[in-house]
Amino acid sequence: MTPAINLAKKLKLNYQVHEYHHDDNAESFGQEAADKLGVAASRVFKTLVVSDEHEALAVAIVPVCSKLNLKKLAKALGCKKTQMADPKLVQRSTGYVLGGVSPLGQKKRLPTVIDVSAAPLATIYVSGGRRGLEIELPPNELAEALSASFADIQEEG
Repeated sequence: MTPAINLAKKLKLNYQVHEYHHDDNAESFGQEAADKLGVAASRVFKTLVVSDEHEALAVAIVPVCSKLNLKKLAKALGCKKTQMADPKLVQRSTGYVLGGVSPLGQKKRLPTVIDVSAAPLATIYVSGGRRGLEIELPPNELAEALSASFADIQEEG
């Protein structure tokens, strides 16, 4: 079990675990998950860690088929600007390897923003804490578990 699944179980979230064989040559871990699980890419969300101008970390959760808009995220977090966090720092602060970073069960809870496109969906898929492992759950339960907010944080077009 990963820390993400342990937390989902502990919080009694309404979740399902989906496992698939991860291909190390996959170009996009999120798109690979969507393809192998037979789910629309708009329902599979990637977990991205950013830092602000003070080097404080935060988490953005966006569909794998879209790009994160760093300016929109900064506005949602109430800071001046954000940038992608250093990969080593991401692994150290979350306890997860890149491509398997789950929003659940991170070593330290970080401010989290979920793209608003998740809100109307019955369930979404997020990393279960390792490549080849996804957790399907209602977006409102994920937001509540993380004290996250919903905001429009993806690129236009």
